[in-house]
Amino acid sequence: MLKRRTFLAGAASGSLAAALSFGLGAAHGAQSDAARDSAAHDTQLIMVEQVGCVYCARWDAEVADIYPKTPEGKFAPLRRIDLHEARPTDIAFNSPLVLTPTFVLIQDGVEQARIEGYGGDEMFWSMMTVTLQSHTDFDAQAIE
Repeated sequence: MLKRRTFLAGAASGSLAAALSFGLGAAHGAQSDAARDSAAHDTQLIMVEQVGCVYCARWDAEVADIYPKTPEGKFAPLRRIDLHEARPTDIAFNSPLVLTPTFVLIQDGVEQARIEGYGGDEMFWSMMTVTLQSHTDFDAQAIE
């Protein structure tokens, strides 16, 4: 498997400005099939977002395309929800959702952990891997 950083450099051909101009709609279309499939999966990553969130757009530009292709993304498929819409009834969150983006690790419908905010791709991948290893039986080598 290619190193994430190398793959991201090639995959992130669009600029942040382009991601902002498309808003959330472009990213939602690419994730809709994965979101439907993840409902049956026992582990998933919920991304809480809202229109106009600059950091959500940055995550979309830097991580969204590669996430489902990584061991983390295969283990915990992404499901997106809007901060201002009704909460999904199949998920028990431990506390209110306030910030965007917030990434909530769900296992069997129950929140296990969350990452609030987005500080860049390297920080996201580090926090995501540690979160999965701390709260699940995630093993990157077993998935690759």
